[in-house]
Amino acid sequence: MQFTSLAKSLALGATLLAALAAPATAQVKEHTFKVGIGLSDDHPQAQAVRHFAERLQAKSGGKMNAKLFASGALGNDVSMTSALRGGTLEMTIPDSSTLMSLIKPFGVLNLPLTFNTEAEADAVLDGPFGQKLLAMLPDKGLIGLGFWENGFRHVTNSRRAINTADDLAGLKLRVIQSPLFLDTFNALGTNATPMPFTELYTAMEQKAVDGQENPPATILASKFYEVQKHLVLSRHMYSAWVLLISKKTWDGLSADEKKIVQEAAREATVFERKTIRAFSETALGELKKAGMQITELPAAEQAKLRTKLQPVLAKYGKEFGEETTSELMGELAKARGGK
Repeated sequence: MQFTSLAKSLALGATLLAALAAPATAQVKEHTFKVGIGLSDDHPQAQAVRHFAERLQAKSGGKMNAKLFASGALGNDVSMTSALRGGTLEMTIPDSSTLMSLIKPFGVLNLPLTFNTEAEADAVLDGPFGQKLLAMLPDKGLIGLGFWENGFRHVTNSRRAINTADDLAGLKLRVIQSPLFLDTFNALGTNATPMPFTELYTAMEQKAVDGQENPPATILASKFYEVQKHLVLSRHMYSAWVLLISKKTWDGLSADEKKIVQEAAREATVFERKTIRAFSETALGELKKAGMQITELPAAEQAKLRTKLQPVLAKYGKEFGEETTSELMGELAKARGGK
């Protein structure tokens, strides 16, 4: 009898423990989030989306998943962000610069020659400043789950090597569809041409534009070396992506589901940054092997770029909000060990 009572008690205890452990998936329904990106299926961004999907599945007992649609299959950054706002697409990961048309302060992240290192960017984006920007998204029908790294942007072209700041003059360069990018490259003497990323390779192949500007990982994964001969390490701008989910989708999730998505997003963010940095380290060597000629601007020429861009920095520092710009610079100073 005692043995039977003990067995019953143990069984009851096991049931209670199972019940306590169950809530993590008890309030979780079947969800598959469509994630649209403009980049290729083998790009680190795509790899990170797949990692996000794996973490979602693991944390939800297989009930939640994310399905990747790469290479602009669902549109470009601007159209996919619009689809999220309308509730016809669940997730996308646009360049932060494309959000400035909705929320001006996002533009400060792309002010040219602002960030010096990836560590500085992490400190600012993961800290109070980055969180303040993400908090502005819900009013526009979007929820920000974190910042992913695109990286420092460099210029490529099919016409000539760039050894000085003045060598950029006259080149027809594709830029992101953003007034800041237009003004930045026009100030450097180029003929800046806004164009969706999904149209870029063909435009360079057909010589509709001479070149473009992007981080090494994107240049390699997009096979731009097939239609571009020259790459200059200009480091003219740091570029971040924003991991977005539609507010309409988000509002339909339970508290448990939201927690799972947030945790999976945090883990995917760590994975993405690690992956793209490793990829970027080897990308330059791969681009050289593929036949690209790589030059680096000397410090004196980099200083000339800064001088040419002073009017742009002044204009957009005001346009994005002097208080926001000042706050960014204050966070950068902290990240650099200033007080």
